[in-house]
Amino acid sequence: MGAIDSFPIRKAAVLGAGVMGAQIAAHLANARIDTLLFELPADEHPNANVLRAIDNLKKISPAPLAAIEHRQHLHPCNYAEHLELLSKCDFIIEAIGERLDWKEDLYGKVGGHIGENAVLASNTSGLSINQLSKTLPESLRRRFCGVHFFNPPRYMHLVELIPGKETDERVLGDLERFLTTDLGKGVIRAKDTPNFIANRVGVFSMLATMHHAKAFGIAPDVVDALTGPTIGRPKSATFRTADLVGLDTFAHVVDTMTRQLPDDPWHTYFQTPGWVTGLIEQGALGQKTRQGVYKKEGKTIQVIDPASGDYHPANPEVHPEVLGILKMRDPAEKFAALQKSDHPEAQFLWAYMRDLFHYCAVHLATIADNARDLDLAMRWGYGWKQGPLETWQSAGWLQVERAIAEDVDAGKAMSETPLPEWVTKANDTGVYGSDGAYAPSDDNFRPRSKLPVYQRQLFPDRVLGESLDSGETVFETDAVRMWHMGDDVAILSFKTKMHVITQDVLDGVQQAIEAAEADFDALVIWHDEEPFSAGADLSQVEPVFQSGDYSVLDAAVEKFQRTSLALRYSMVPTVAAVRGLVLGGGCELLMHCDRVVAGLESYVGLVEAGVGLLPAGGGCKEFARRAARDAKGGDPFPFLQTYFKTIAMAEVAKSAEHARELGYLQPADVIVFNPYELLYVAKAQARAIAESGYRPPSKARSIPAAGASAIATLRVLAVNMYEGGFISDHDLEIANRIAHVLCGGDVAPGTPLDEDWFLRLEHNAFVELCKTEKTQERIAHTLKTGKPLRN
Repeated sequence: MGAIDSFPIRKAAVLGAGVMGAQIAAHLANARIDTLLFELPADEHPNANVLRAIDNLKKISPAPLAAIEHRQHLHPCNYAEHLELLSKCDFIIEAIGERLDWKEDLYGKVGGHIGENAVLASNTSGLSINQLSKTLPESLRRRFCGVHFFNPPRYMHLVELIPGKETDERVLGDLERFLTTDLGKGVIRAKDTPNFIANRVGVFSMLATMHHAKAFGIAPDVVDALTGPTIGRPKSATFRTADLVGLDTFAHVVDTMTRQLPDDPWHTYFQTPGWVTGLIEQGALGQKTRQGVYKKEGKTIQVIDPASGDYHPANPEVHPEVLGILKMRDPAEKFAALQKSDHPEAQFLWAYMRDLFHYCAVHLATIADNARDLDLAMRWGYGWKQGPLETWQSAGWLQVERAIAEDVDAGKAMSETPLPEWVTKANDTGVYGSDGAYAPSDDNFRPRSKLPVYQRQLFPDRVLGESLDSGETVFETDAVRMWHMGDDVAILSFKTKMHVITQDVLDGVQQAIEAAEADFDALVIWHDEEPFSAGADLSQVEPVFQSGDYSVLDAAVEKFQRTSLALRYSMVPTVAAVRGLVLGGGCELLMHCDRVVAGLESYVGLVEAGVGLLPAGGGCKEFARRAARDAKGGDPFPFLQTYFKTIAMAEVAKSAEHARELGYLQPADVIVFNPYELLYVAKAQARAIAESGYRPPSKARSIPAAGASAIATLRVLAVNMYEGGFISDHDLEIANRIAHVLCGGDVAPGTPLDEDWFLRLEHNAFVELCKTEKTQERIAHTLKTGKPLRN
């Protein structure tokens, strides 16, 4: 048999337009891949079922489509009329219901229409890939594998790639590259075992939690308080997660484990609790039916009592003694304290973690290649801050191993199966060492994958104890660090909490620009972790209100504007590499860089109006300039009107694509799907700009003002929003000042103004708003609560 050709994916198909299938298709569309979405024909119209599924995408929250325009890449199809179109597809994903007979029947229908180099994948969450492969023609088996997305596919980083015995290695390598770079996923190669890695461990984790909650008499809402952020897990914790995924879905996955894992030492626990089954029988399936473990009555969240079946107001409070233990910084002390405590909540947590560690140790060799793959699967698929083996090792490998073994011997654990020999002979470094992650199958430590795609991840998601070359420092302060990786591109990283922009950060940006101009070809602003920036540091503003010395504020605004202009007119190209929140002042810095490289999940916005202010770091000026540019010599008002609404309503983009629609990002800016490739692409962009003979742009000296008449029109628009109840009294005042700045003040339409004029208008309006009582109330409220005040 000949070798399989490498395949570029130009066109894809998704078989099955259910919840997962439609959302997988949507994410392929996000990557601008023309995607055929198939469903059974309907009586009223052959494509009615699939059209409903596509239409339903706009109702799902969070949104599966990064921009509404990507819907054009989705093409409705049905199995009766369009199977021949599959021959033009490079990648076909089957995503129908989890029944072997259904999938086998579908493969029989589509097999003859699949091109000779196309790849067929199943999105099964737990059925055997090798079993499914048996129904395929031999030539197709080499191009068949499992590609298991997690819900919601756009947002969940994990994709499990499951080869069959006959899957060609080149297919796997090409798919891993595509899934990683084009779709932005974290790919873990799983073994062909029921529920693969993340669901195998994750569902056991939930079952163990439920078992011990009953044993120790811990209510579901308290269980969620104990197994959520307090131990580095998502807010949905355990029972809320079950509600979110659907109790029926949870029960189905449990049933898969029951049927397919009869020899598992924990098999007796693979059953859905009776009270959960009761809820399913009543149609209370969780969030999708608005009732499950939790339900909302008015403004009150109700939680079920598993014993009585009645609901009562949730009161998710952790006992102070246990909370004190959980706040201990040293993991070893924390676990030792949980073991020693007599409090039921502490005993519950220790018992749950003990059995989770025990389960992972026993099954690591059969479900994953190495410890890193298991831990990253749980972090990427379930949102855990640390994987279970990382948590164990951080608590002291041998100390925890001895405690588990003692409980197993004493009959306290869920299984009497002894820990594997590799666990007991490990030294206290555990499963992570300088050579990589432990792989019990060959009793060795495994380095990271050497596939070329991972060379693009200069700083991949690290596991416990894993260190990477952090480059050579140029200079470092308490607020910033400028460094490089042995080449001609300098990198600036903020060190403040949430990467807020303080006066010291602004000093650091200016110093970095000077250093880059002297010794480097380009400057990239990038941080190892989200967010890019939560905005300017409001805590530095509040003391001004108390002292009444607004000259301090004048100087701070002037410095911010000067820093923004320094980025714009630097003699070397400046590139912002952003992901996560990019708010307020962070957005203004971004808008003044020569290029932005944004992760798809970048949430960009000028949100100053929410705290009673307007953008004064060049944000208003920049939108006035862009409106004039967009008008191409015509009337800038239509563009200004859009920008006015964006600023006045403090609108935050729901994706990098949306940020481009709102005008925060420019047509030349680059959107990257995988956040761990951000720095690689940003450096490449910076170097390309530099090598093209870079010169900074000319200063904006003649921006045609929209003028007084446009101000009046925008103020009428603001009044309409006010009378419609969309904005408050103070919002109206802020909107009027934004209109004044954007339009260039009370000048005749078309008056040519330089950017300094707009910056002065920004500056003055910002300071005057700071002097108002309601703005001061908003800032104080936000600093105290972290939430906006609409007064």
